[in-house]
Amino acid sequence: MKKVNYPRLDASELPQLLNRIDAYDGSVYTRGALKLMALSFVRTGELIGARWDEFDLKASLWRIPAERMKMKTPHIVPLSKQAIAVLKEMQPLRNLSTLVFPGERDHERPMSNNTILFALYRMGYHSRMTGHGFRGVASTVLHELGHQHELIELQLAHQERNAVSAAYNHATYLPQRAKMMQAWANHLDTLKRRAPKRAV
Repeated sequence: MKKVNYPRLDASELPQLLNRIDAYDGSVYTRGALKLMALSFVRTGELIGARWDEFDLKASLWRIPAERMKMKTPHIVPLSKQAIAVLKEMQPLRNLSTLVFPGERDHERPMSNNTILFALYRMGYHSRMTGHGFRGVASTVLHELGHQHELIELQLAHQERNAVSAAYNHATYLPQRAKMMQAWANHLDTLKRRAPKRAV
């Protein structure tokens, strides 16, 4: 199977993008989705299909069921304090849909992949960044910051050769992964503070 290379920014452009996301004046759903995507670096389909009952904010965990994962094995995303803050921003809208990021016109269906893509276009990243691009940037930066390759791969939910191992690994190293995800969120906050004001 041929590997698809998705457009993505260089890590040096991340501070500007993060600040533009914070300042995005479109839908509250779209802004929240972009924020959570940057913090969690899940696949776009996994993000937009997120349901409120998958989240345990007290335990700081997002449990994505197997049927929603590309590799058809369940996946756990440890939630940083910043990710929980994004979800709490979205909570006043919770009674409108079981979906965290519903479509604007039909709240029973998730927003489309194009919603994320068009928002990035509006912010000036046409043909330069996609939702999937956050995964590549996160992988690059986390490796540069010295985090373990195994933890990064587990968090990216990359395919295991052994299906039994894949099903088991979704819940392994959770304390270490939680620490890594909090470090990632803190790093993004640091980048935003360092970005020049005119970049927004």
